[in-house]
Amino acid sequence: MEYLIVVDNNDNQIGTEEKVKCHLSNGKLHRAFTILLFGKDGKLLLTQRSMNKMLWPGDWDGTVASHPRQSETYVSSAERRLPQEIGITCKLDYLFKFEYHVPYKNVGSENEICGTLIGIIEDPRKIKLIKNEISATKWVNFHELLVEIKKSPGIFCPWMLVALYFLPESNKNINEKHKDILEIWSRTGSKDDLEEPLKFHFPDHRWELKRE
Repeated sequence: MEYLIVVDNNDNQIGTEEKVKCHLSNGKLHRAFTILLFGKDGKLLLTQRSMNKMLWPGDWDGTVASHPRQSETYVSSAERRLPQEIGITCKLDYLFKFEYHVPYKNVGSENEICGTLIGIIEDPRKIKLIKNEISATKWVNFHELLVEIKKSPGIFCPWMLVALYFLPESNKNINEKHKDILEIWSRTGSKDDLEEPLKFHFPDHRWELKRE
């Protein structure tokens, strides 16, 4: 049985709880992460969640999303999880964290403080999808993804849209090659373009950047 780290609004641990219980009803605020992996050409690797998932099955996400374990940092937990979902390892940099709360139909909800990580895949040929986690992948550039999100926001996971929205707020003390990618994905006006798609998932605006 998997236990998640339950936190307060300042991301201080206040306990642990079973994963399923953290996602029922209004959920319990817990720690999570989302990973955005890019190719050397600046394209983002999207993954489609398995239909076996309790929440948002079959929807498109950033590359990998999961939860830290006890004593792990956002970076160490994300680097551990990568090979368990797409079969590769990758050096990651921490960008920021945000808090959000969003229900999924009448099934449950996500109530998380979510660390956001970035990495560059050196050899995409090594990617191998792990059964029951991810059902498909696709590479998209900035313009392609923005057009698709504005057209069909409902097919994308809400935390992914929040992560993309906050990319301009990223930690500046990171690897230079990651800075180049962020410049592409933090273009002027990109936040404005995501405002309406975010309202689809968050009509009550229950998401915010957490200042360090």
